[in-house]
Amino acid sequence: MSDKKTSKKPAAAKTKSVPPPPSQPARASVRPASTEAPPTEVRKGHSFRRKLTGTVTSDKMDKTVVVEVIRKAMHPVYKKYIRVRNKYKAHDELNVYKIGDQVEITENRPISREKRWLVTRLVSRPVEA
Repeated sequence: MSDKKTSKKPAAAKTKSVPPPPSQPARASVRPASTEAPPTEVRKGHSFRRKLTGTVTSDKMDKTVVVEVIRKAMHPVYKKYIRVRNKYKAHDELNVYKIGDQVEITENRPISREKRWLVTRLVSRPVEA
């Protein structure tokens, strides 16, 4: 066996210069006292959520309505515009929307197995006789 001395150079120690801790904790800018109340928190919605407009076709479930959205799509072979119907289950917290109402629904996180939409506003209500 040969006793070779291998000389390993010590790795250069990487030290970060850390500033000393401040004597007082950092604070956000201090506002002078005013008579105005702080602004209410505005919750910004996601801008990428789809919005669709359709007609309520069923309101028999509790806190849920079925909304039928009709759109026009071109047939790939005949190049003729055809009606495409899609039905979505949407969350109606207060059970205020009735059959025939035109409503706007917005995409949302899954609420149940089939519900992924929220009814956001009433567009129009049919005239009752």
